[in-house]
Amino acid sequence: MAEIHGIRTGRHCFFAMHVHLVFVTKFRHKVFADRHLTRMEQIMRDVCTDFEAELVEFNGENSHVHLLVNFPPKVAVARLVNSLKGVSSRRLRQDFPDLTRHYYRANKLWSGSYFAGSVGGAPLSVVKQYIEQQNHPVKALLRPSGPPNRRPSPPA
Repeated sequence: MAEIHGIRTGRHCFFAMHVHLVFVTKFRHKVFADRHLTRMEQIMRDVCTDFEAELVEFNGENSHVHLLVNFPPKVAVARLVNSLKGVSSRRLRQDFPDLTRHYYRANKLWSGSYFAGSVGGAPLSVVKQYIEQQNHPVKALLRPSGPPNRRPSPPA
């Protein structure tokens, strides 16, 4: 895939699709320190690469993380989220055994829910106005009903 001024190209398409993702820890536990977030960013970056997506921005606090991901149209956001959460949970548990105390009730790092918002490009109002102003073809004028080339009858 090539990139032209922020627009990526695939085999049959041009696209610029970004999603803002927020993942929250299970029970909103304050789990993460700087070392966890640093490792998690690398894990998330690797998962995105596997999906031909790009992790544009990453940051977080002790109970949640924010990601800005540029992804191709062939990727379903739900599948990407599933992999990001699953892989990061598993690898963080392997790399930091001390995190397992936060897994004690549900054996899960992340809450089952997440936030996903589309971002970038023009505001919706501008896109809507652009679409409304497209030059819609005028319907062809229909001839009045009746046989073609009919001459008017002479006055009586």
